[in-house]
This record gives sequence, C-alpha cells and structure tokens, in this order.
Amino acid sequence: MHETGTVLVERADRGIAIMRLNRPAQLNALNAAMFAELRSASDGLRYDQDVRAIVLTGSGRGFCAGYDLDEARELAGLSPADMLARQDLAQACVLALQHLPQPVIAAVNGPAVGGGLCLALAADFRLAGQSARFSAAFIRLALSAGDMGCSWLLPRIVGSGHAAELMFTGAAIDAAEAVRIGLGNRVVPDEDLLAEAVAVAETIAGHSAFAMGISKRALHASLAAPSLELALELEARGQAYATRGAEFPAALGEIRSQVRR
Repeated sequence: MHETGTVLVERADRGIAIMRLNRPAQLNALNAAMFAELRSASDGLRYDQDVRAIVLTGSGRGFCAGYDLDEARELAGLSPADMLARQDLAQACVLALQHLPQPVIAAVNGPAVGGGLCLALAADFRLAGQSARFSAAFIRLALSAGDMGCSWLLPRIVGSGHAAELMFTGAAIDAAEAVRIGLGNRVVPDEDLLAEAVAVAETIAGHSAFAMGISKRALHASLAAPSLELALELEARGQAYATRGAEFPAALGEIRSQVRR
C-alpha cells in the first residue's frame, strides 16, 4: 500500500488499484493537502501499466463531505491570486482523475457533498452504497454551484433538468434517487460495496488493456464531439489500431471456440 497522508493507494491483485480518501474523522473532507495528494496519487497510477482498473472510495463512514469547513474560513481572506491558485489546485485534481487512462469506478459510501460529489462525477461511473447521499451543496454556502467541474460533468450525466435542480437547491438525494436519475449505476448494500466495485473492476481488468484504453478515449472524445460524423471518425481510427494488435486474433479465436461449443 502507498500512503500519501490523506490518500491511500492499494495495488490489489489482478490489476486493480483502490484509491481511498483518508480523513475519516472529517468524513474525508477536502483540504489543500488532499487536493495535492490526490493529484499526485492519480499521476502515479496514470503511468502504472500493471494497473488496469481503479476503485475510488472513502475511508470510514463517508465518501467525501466536501471542502473542509475549518479551512474554508480562510478563503474570504485570500487575495484573488491566492484564491485562484487554490481553485487551480482543485481543478487539477479533477482533471487528473478524468484523464486517467484506466476506467475509474467510484464506490460511494455515505455523503458525497460539494467537491466530494465532483470527485464522484469525475469517475467513469458510480456504485452507490445504501448510505450514500449526494449533494451539490455549494449554493448553501453562498458559492457558485459551478465548481470543480460540476456545471460540465453533472448535466452530462443526469441531464440539464436534474442538474439544475441539484445545483440550484443544494438538496441531498439518497442512493435510490441517484440511481433513478442516472447519477448512480445501482445501489449496493454498504457491507458489499467495496467488494462489488472490485468485482466490476476485475471484469474490466480482464479485457485487453489497449482496447479498454481506446474505448475510454472514444467515450470521452465523443461526449465532446460536435457531430456523429466526428465521433464515427474517432471510432474508426480506434478500431484500425485495435485490429492490428496481437490480442484481437487471440480474442476472436476464443469467442469463436465458445460459440461452437
């Protein structure tokens, strides 16, 4: 296990890494140190070719309760330049998660609030423990709900109407409602959440790493593509690369043998 203070990274068997936010006494509330360490941990995993899927979760009873309110008291006293530097640090953390080439599964245990919600949004998909609660709480602090990518990520996941309601009310929703609107993929009993996330990660890791990488690139690129034609062009290039690899003939042979049984 690699420990950076507020973030733990455990490289498990079968190409899985578990990244834990680790301030359990504060429900894993974010602070400047955690932003920096989460970015560093993500950068370390990015180039680890032995890691093929990542589970992001929180230690203890919460996923992430948002920005640490004790540290937040100093924000109003920062100069514009210092506040922008703090925002840049938070943004770099979200981008580091988003740009991981490996699929990232958020196993959301307990509250995912404010910036914690944004970290969950930066994952490729989310499994919700029964105790999970999701809230874009920024507006309750008289802050813009457009923070840490929320205004870009949330509507792409749940649609503009649901995103507007969550951002403008600051209300919390439970795991079942999160799944209903598409924020979570499914609800999992809390005691089974990590094991279920790891099992899904193992399925992902069992596929071709190269094919998985270009599949993730295609998905992210197509979400930003202005037309179906451009998305098709991106997909065609990915398949042209994939069919040149040694894994394709082997996988094709295996599938053909299974069909014939």
